[in-house]
Amino acid sequence: MNEELIPLNLVVGDRSYRVRIQPKDEEVVRKTAKTINDKIVEFKTMFAGKDMQDYIAMVLVWFATEQNAAITNVMNMDNVSSRLQTLENLIDTALERSGS
Repeated sequence: MNEELIPLNLVVGDRSYRVRIQPKDEEVVRKTAKTINDKIVEFKTMFAGKDMQDYIAMVLVWFATEQNAAITNVMNMDNVSSRLQTLENLIDTALERSGS
């Protein structure tokens, strides 16, 4: 499945970037760029007087933190699911023994 890459112009901060991506990734890439730019505007409002590199660094830390939190939540849910499965097995075994 070798899709041809398509060109995409992205603006992040004050700069324009021309990238080549798979067509199926276009929507996600555009939404990600919009999120980054929205956060830059938010941080500019909160922390006046910084330069663009500072805002981009703040967004990078925010974005990485969000991603790590999401991964941690998935891992915690997997752990909870595993524990619930163990409890269910214990209950099933107990019920089988009491029914015999």
